Amino acid sequence: MILEVALLKFKAVETQKIEAAFQQAEKVISQARGYLSHELRRCIETSGRYLLLVRWETLEAHTVGFRESPLFQQWRGPIGGFFDAPPQVEHYEPMTAKRV
Repeated sequence: MILEVALLKFKAVETQKIEAAFQQAEKVISQARGYLSHELRRCIETSGRYLLLVRWETLEAHTVGFRESPLFQQWRGPIGGFFDAPPQVEHYEPMTAKRV
């Protein structure tokens, strides 16, 4: 399992608009081959900043299977106009895990 960590910075608009757009986008990403799950977290200290965590079966499921598919443009469509800066994306592999 690979964890995609994306820092999303949106323009100063109503939070409700961003989150409504993301609800549309998440319906698309969940259709991607190799997609496992995701969560979106809103930053408490900085308005317009979100953390998107997506779990993929493999790195290639995200970088090739999703990013190079028509689904990527469909995903980006609802939220793309709200970005203030390009997302910062990194991928992480598991080392240890502990459930709390």
